[in-house]
Amino acid sequence: MNIEEIYTRYLAYPEISTDTRTITSGCIYVALKGNNYNGNTFALQALNQGAANVIVDELISNAPREDDRIIQVENCLQTLQDLARYHRLQLNIPFLGITGSNGKTTTKELIYSVLSEKFNTHATKGNLNNHIGVPLTILAIKQEAEFAIIEMGANHPLEIELLSSICQPSCGMITNVGYAHLEGFGGFEGVKKGKKELYDFLSKEQRQAFVWSGSTDLLFMSSALKNRFFYGSSVSDQIQGEVLSADPFLHIRWKQHTPGADLTTPKAASNNTVQRLETSGVNSPGTNGVKSPEDTFEVITQLTGRYNLPNLLAAISIGVYFGLSPKEINQGLGSYQPANNRSQLQKSAHNDLILDFYNANPSSMQAALENLDQLNHPQKMVILGDMFELGEESAKEHEAILGIVRNMNLGRALLIGPAFLKLKHLLPAGIFFESAAEAEVYLKAHLVEDNLILIKGSRGIKLEKLQPYL
Repeated sequence: MNIEEIYTRYLAYPEISTDTRTITSGCIYVALKGNNYNGNTFALQALNQGAANVIVDELISNAPREDDRIIQVENCLQTLQDLARYHRLQLNIPFLGITGSNGKTTTKELIYSVLSEKFNTHATKGNLNNHIGVPLTILAIKQEAEFAIIEMGANHPLEIELLSSICQPSCGMITNVGYAHLEGFGGFEGVKKGKKELYDFLSKEQRQAFVWSGSTDLLFMSSALKNRFFYGSSVSDQIQGEVLSADPFLHIRWKQHTPGADLTTPKAASNNTVQRLETSGVNSPGTNGVKSPEDTFEVITQLTGRYNLPNLLAAISIGVYFGLSPKEINQGLGSYQPANNRSQLQKSAHNDLILDFYNANPSSMQAALENLDQLNHPQKMVILGDMFELGEESAKEHEAILGIVRNMNLGRALLIGPAFLKLKHLLPAGIFFESAAEAEVYLKAHLVEDNLILIKGSRGIKLEKLQPYL
């Protein structure tokens, strides 16, 4: 069965599942394989649970003879990706591709919040940003959608190239390049080369890129692109912005210097061109923002951390480019509430917590510590977990973080994980633990009160276990 025929089945049953625990009546089950599982063995179970069709790449024993509900293909993963690519090409709407070492999920959510003020917008949910997640995200897009935002993650070369070929972005952005996934990319130069694969696709197809001008790396990496929309702190940027305050919530001012241009891809909807900004109708301070002199605009967000300025300006740029008014843009920014332990400020019964432990790498860890250092609070504390996937750079990068902590005015510093533990001699005042379980015992015995606490580390350290004791 070719991809067009499979797509006909998909149109009849437009729900895809790769896990029998999520089977819904009338869905299509795709039997993927992994190191420790083989989805083909669950194909009959999926049919019994109500799947309309199953896509398999192995012969299914005990299957009913000539059962047309069973679709045999050569490779299920390849079929899933091809099906998503085919579906994307039927959707005549803008697709924004986002990647980056830090901030891509927050940026995606901010852009979603802004665009949803005007368009029926579909965006990547959760962490569905890899070679399986991106196809599933695309196949979840309904015909009524007017805009798609696709987050693309990678920890090895050529992954972004593959994901770009699947989602075919009509425009895209790299939030930044930093010291993340160094092991898989073979170092920082490998990270830049891997992320640049998005720019390479946009350049080849003569499509639009949104570029943070504050990064010399991104400026150089995007230099071959003909269509660049710049955002940053310079008067030469199409969108210029600055932080007015960040203690604790981010309050920014922004303005547009020049109107944007139409999308160059034929897949862009014709009514999504940039319009000149209106200068009236922006409300007083609050989630709708505030109008300032000279056609500048302010918004008070619910985000913490100056490092989120580029993420906010990225969302503003997309909003301006696709014709939203300043009022709509500021409403989208101001109403966004961070979640999933990303730059999330939360009050507990005893302390103020900065929950930023969805993940961590040297770049994001440094930014979070610098932000904490600038906040006005009489008693500060950090709980930091190991940073994963750093390869040969691990010891050096963890040592650098300890150097930053050493120069901060902190009441206590808890460092968790074997990488930090090996370097405990570099921070005699620190309190080191092999695991979060050990730190949990300590916090049960030592009540922490009236602190502003930054909690950050890689997900594998499981710092969420400590939150109930803070």
